[in-house]
Amino acid sequence: MTKSSQKLAKFAVPAGRIAAVAMVAGLLAACQDTGTGTKAYQPIPSETLALMESKGAAKNSPVLIRAYKKEAELEIWKMKGDGQYAYIKTFPMCRWSGQLGPKVREGDRQVPEGFYTITPGQMNPNSAYYLSFNVGYPNALDRAEGHTGGNIMVHGACSSAGCFSMTDEQIAEIYAIAREAFAGGQRSIQMQSYPFRMTAENLAKHRLDPNMPFWRQLKEGSDRFEVTKREPQVNFCGRRYVFDATASGGQRLEAGVACPPLQQDPQAAALVSEKARADDAKVAELVSKGVQPIRIVYNDGGQHPSMTHVMEVSRPEAIAEAPREIPLDAKGRPIPAIVQVAAAKPVEAPVQTAPAPAKAVSAKSSVAKSAKSAEAPAPAKSASTPVAEETSEPSAISRLLSFSPKLPSLFGSSEPAQAVETAAPVPVPPPRPRASAQPGKPQASAASPNSPVRVAMNASSRQVAGAAPVLGSDLAH
Repeated sequence: MTKSSQKLAKFAVPAGRIAAVAMVAGLLAACQDTGTGTKAYQPIPSETLALMESKGAAKNSPVLIRAYKKEAELEIWKMKGDGQYAYIKTFPMCRWSGQLGPKVREGDRQVPEGFYTITPGQMNPNSAYYLSFNVGYPNALDRAEGHTGGNIMVHGACSSAGCFSMTDEQIAEIYAIAREAFAGGQRSIQMQSYPFRMTAENLAKHRLDPNMPFWRQLKEGSDRFEVTKREPQVNFCGRRYVFDATASGGQRLEAGVACPPLQQDPQAAALVSEKARADDAKVAELVSKGVQPIRIVYNDGGQHPSMTHVMEVSRPEAIAEAPREIPLDAKGRPIPAIVQVAAAKPVEAPVQTAPAPAKAVSAKSSVAKSAKSAEAPAPAKSASTPVAEETSEPSAISRLLSFSPKLPSLFGSSEPAQAVETAAPVPVPPPRPRASAQPGKPQASAASPNSPVRVAMNASSRQVAGAAPVLGSDLAH
């Protein structure tokens, strides 16, 4: 080698190092970019890093996410050095949509419930909703059940059509936590999504909900995490979740195939069974004390109470009113409690005053007044005038029909059912007076088209048999 070649060799850089330098330069360029790259590389706030350190977790250790729809909260857990997870912090949810219960079909605006997997490829730094990541719906069980839809995200912008919606500041921090965990070697993040916190109080109140068998499956996974503080291994067979279980002989588990004999760690299984028995005993105690079974009905999802100050939120009219708690009878049917209230409220009769002494009049004067009354009968009310405009409250029958269990709003519809009071009146001709009717005094009957009973029935039939509510659609964020 010549002397000039030796001098050049001193300055030579290996090809691998050149590639590494180029990659770092690209990252620095992204961090300095004024576009979407800057958002994806924001650091974890120092306060959150301090929380992680206080719990014995590093910023790049594995992370686990838990979400609760009813409470509108999203929790972050981080793995400690001993392999157990420690709770770090809770983010109040800015917006979620739909009702309690799993997602079933595309466009139902339902936030899914279950155990899902987030991989690095599901992170979206270029989201139209500030930042986002896909939660992994549908999983194998969802597909086995024929559930449709997709593109379910955790994202910013406080807008939900089936997603977990946060503020931009929140999603920036959650995204950074997930990003650092992937950088530390975590291959996938488990996200547990629940209808509510699996407490005995919630289980007692919702014990007659048709989703309870499914929610009991989710509770088993929740119990395993809480008693072991380790991520439960999720699998599916027999159209249900199974946790920390393997098939004897190494047989593969499939969501749509019956479960073979399963094996579990006996120590962990004993702890889970003990917790389940204690929770069931507490539920039974609450039921014996008279805890009323209910079904919660939302107009379209909700948000955490601390987020009411956020002005730019999707469908603000849908969360303007608090969710309604519908009491259920022993068979899980809605109880029309409003009728009980109406029956208990007496109607005040008009005060009867003593008539003034009649003045003596001549027969001629009496006949003249009778003729005048016959010529100008009292005006009858228009047949098209709805009953709701005539009374301060809807009739008891109307309110009873509005609580019919056939109404879509009681079983998870994303759009509220049209109220009876606002139903458009059906124009009908005025009833023909009977021959025996006195002038100026129209006769009313239950069969009259304009009677309170008939109007309430017509309004209710329009409510039940009307067009299906317009549903939202899953969005690609």
